Amino acid sequence: MSTQPPGATPEEPAWREALRLMMPLSLGLIPWSIATGLTMRAYGLSEGEAAAMNLFVFAATAQLGTLPLIVAGAPIAIVWLTAAVLNLRFVIYSAAISPAFHHQSWARRALGSYWLVDALFIVLGPRLTAEPDPERRWRMFFAAGLWCWWLWQLFGLVGIFGAEWLPRDWPLTFMGTIALLVLLVPLVKEAAMRVTALTSATVAILAYDLPLKSGVVVAVLAGLAAGGAWTWWHARRQGA
Repeated sequence: MSTQPPGATPEEPAWREALRLMMPLSLGLIPWSIATGLTMRAYGLSEGEAAAMNLFVFAATAQLGTLPLIVAGAPIAIVWLTAAVLNLRFVIYSAAISPAFHHQSWARRALGSYWLVDALFIVLGPRLTAEPDPERRWRMFFAAGLWCWWLWQLFGLVGIFGAEWLPRDWPLTFMGTIALLVLLVPLVKEAAMRVTALTSATVAILAYDLPLKSGVVVAVLAGLAAGGAWTWWHARRQGA
């Protein structure tokens, strides 16, 4: 016989809650992953090389941002630096949700670092830090991370192996950019974020012709500096 109080409802399983919350935004990964697969093939990577990059990198901005450097034969240090700068936001993501992983093993935290993506942080970040049960937190993260990873790998392969029969004149990089904006726009809510985004976009345009596509790195650093300066100035103004 159930001992549940009258009118109460059973707690939703952690994996089901995570998937329900993730579903709308995670579907935006589909066109982005296809576009990334197509772009890797368009830049000359073989099917095996593109599939391996999709698996081991699992970070679209780093994949798309370093491809021109790899094709141009840029020094490996430049490629690594570009990937690191493009992924700096994950340091902020990790710091924000680290309290949710304090009771987890090293292996779980390592897997979490691999599965942490923009969509997961946007949707589940506040929910994970507010959840009091460590095991439920992990199950939610596990379900959401696995779901995003599966979507990315599956539809990335669609782009990789479909590159031979899809039209060659499709604006592949533009497709990836549009898909990226779907994820980034919801983040630009506060003034500091708007300053960062506007500065990065402006500098990226002005620095487009820099050698080895280094304008991307310059734009990211300029955006971070502008956002930090705005936050510092606003805090001083509020304290005045």
